[in-house]
Amino acid sequence: MPEPFPDLIILHLRDALSRLPFAVDLPANFVPKVDPTQNRAFGDYQTNTAMVLAKVLKRNPREVAAAICEAFDGGEIFETPEIAGPGFVNFRLATGVLEKRVSDLLDDTERLGVPRTNAPKTIVLDFSAPNVAKPMHVGHIRSTIIGDGLGRIAKFLGHRVISDNHIGDWGTQFGMILWGWKHHLDEAALARDPVEELLRIYRKVNALAKEDENVLNTCREELVKLQSGDAENLAIWEHCVEVSKEGLQKVYDLLDVRFDHWYGESFYNDRLLPLVEDLLGSGIAEVSEGAVCVFFRDNEHLADKPAIIRKQDGGFLYATTDLATIDFRVSELGADAIWYVVGAPQQLHFEQIFSIAHRRGCRADLRHVAFGSILGKDRKMLKTRSGETVQLADVLKEAVDRARAIIEEKNPSLPEEEKADIAHAVGIGSVKYAELSQFRMTDYIFDWDTMLSLKGNTAPYLINAYVRTRAIFRKLGAEFDQGGGNLTLGEEAEKTLALKLAQYAEVVPVILEDFRPNTLSAYLYEVATAYHQFWEACPVLKTEGDTRHSRLALCELTGRVLRHGLGLLGIRVPERM
Repeated sequence: MPEPFPDLIILHLRDALSRLPFAVDLPANFVPKVDPTQNRAFGDYQTNTAMVLAKVLKRNPREVAAAICEAFDGGEIFETPEIAGPGFVNFRLATGVLEKRVSDLLDDTERLGVPRTNAPKTIVLDFSAPNVAKPMHVGHIRSTIIGDGLGRIAKFLGHRVISDNHIGDWGTQFGMILWGWKHHLDEAALARDPVEELLRIYRKVNALAKEDENVLNTCREELVKLQSGDAENLAIWEHCVEVSKEGLQKVYDLLDVRFDHWYGESFYNDRLLPLVEDLLGSGIAEVSEGAVCVFFRDNEHLADKPAIIRKQDGGFLYATTDLATIDFRVSELGADAIWYVVGAPQQLHFEQIFSIAHRRGCRADLRHVAFGSILGKDRKMLKTRSGETVQLADVLKEAVDRARAIIEEKNPSLPEEEKADIAHAVGIGSVKYAELSQFRMTDYIFDWDTMLSLKGNTAPYLINAYVRTRAIFRKLGAEFDQGGGNLTLGEEAEKTLALKLAQYAEVVPVILEDFRPNTLSAYLYEVATAYHQFWEACPVLKTEGDTRHSRLALCELTGRVLRHGLGLLGIRVPERM
């Protein structure tokens, strides 16, 4: 597999630094920083190494940059480096090297130059995690889509990923649902839409419980009966869980999201009491005012924020379940790392349980992949006009319907089946891309007009670039023939696109360093933009010989990169649009 260009530059740069005319006392682990330039007019890659060294050497940065340029021997790979600004050193690839790289990438159909990790891990990925007996709402978009994208990327890089949907299938809400099932169930409504009927029951009983304390107490009694193993209540609970899973699966099918396991909260019930006893026995936990707590007296940030592991009444909490979950995932699933894709408000909770887990000897790499909120155009939490939370299934249906309306307007002659397929791909893809093009910690505005636009950083814009690559070959009436000519790059638009395609191998491996799928989205947008510019500047089918072959090669490789990159984000691309 060809080595990424920044790695080649670093290799030659290290050699140049060892041959500078003045002594440089570099740390043994010093790695020069090399980044793509913002404008190819100034080269292909850039380093600030001269400015870093200038501070150590107390020399003029441009003087150090000049010495680096003189000592740098790029052979036939790089042209002579150039100095820019206060002391940047710019590198430009030889055209022949870029041509060879495009050819190599066309050969590498499976990986497109992206190396596998040399340190594969078993990663348990905890994401989505809705509550049973409630439909998924728009707030589940972020966890579900970010988690699925990170899982796809990690698998491609060579990690073993185990996805676990840690559903909320055990808790106080079930007391209300059980009582409501026995007194207010509409069996016809349950048959039509089980999850909606369970939600209706819960809302009705919740309202009654606020008005009548006797109802609340009766609901609590129903919950105690469930937790004690009452046969009737267990049967109702199991039915609720089963129909809820069926309803949730319909949404996951729309999103093309799959889970290896659905180990809900109830799965860990039998592990909670032994866990608390172990925490007490080891001295990690202690009894305080009747509750079992873990204090963090040696942690300034958590010193006044103890974690309650068991309440005064003997009830367990989320922290108890999550600690038991970590034990299971490490001992039974073999997790080297556990990633929790959960909203930012849960940061304190995860700081506490991670600290406790490490004190208990857990060596797995525990990460909270936090994210912000989805807002409406008024910059408030997204709600329906009646003030209720927007259901995720409704969002996805509307996305597909809106995409279908655009297709009917732009391309009404397509067969009905193809229209439906394209509408699904574009609609669902637009919702996913609107999420994955954002830095996960920022709040973002959910705007239909923006996410479905053919202009700007949107899924339709990227999908349209892919469709254009395929349209070329439909007009040609044949697939790309790699042996059909010599690959030559003469125009700047060709070289710019070729370099951008080669950088796929540089972008994908670093996404997981800070869990930023938006870096892949940004890169794919740059690819699409470079391709649209190439499309305008470089006719393909009107040319002949090696020029036509080379431009067809760029079209083919662009299509592969866009299809593969969007696939890592969970976005499917249609062949026409």
